[in-house]
Amino acid sequence: MTPLVAARAYGAALKQAQNLTGKDDADGPAKPDFGHMVQTALQSTIQSTQNAEHMMIQQQAGKAELIDAVTAVANAETSLQSVIAIRDQVISAYQQIMSMPI
Repeated sequence: MTPLVAARAYGAALKQAQNLTGKDDADGPAKPDFGHMVQTALQSTIQSTQNAEHMMIQQQAGKAELIDAVTAVANAETSLQSVIAIRDQVISAYQQIMSMPI
C-alpha cells in the first residue's frame, strides 16, 4: 500500500462517514471520527446478518422465496467481507506505523 492509496482511501472513508452522519455544525460540515465510522459499519453488518437469518427462517417455513433468502445471505456475506477487509487494512497500517523509526 502506497501513501497515495492510503490517502485516497482515507478521503473516501471520510466522505462516506459524512454521508452517514448527515450532520452540519455551525462551523461547517461535521467531522466524523474513525470510531463512529467503524461502529456504523459493524452495526450495518450485524443488521445484514440478522436479516439473512430471518429470511432463511422464513424460507424454511415457506413464507419467503428462495431467491430472497439467497440475496439476503449474499448481502450479509458482502458486508462481512468489507468489514474484514477494513480490519485487515487497519492492522496493516498499525503494523507499518509501529515499524517506523522514531
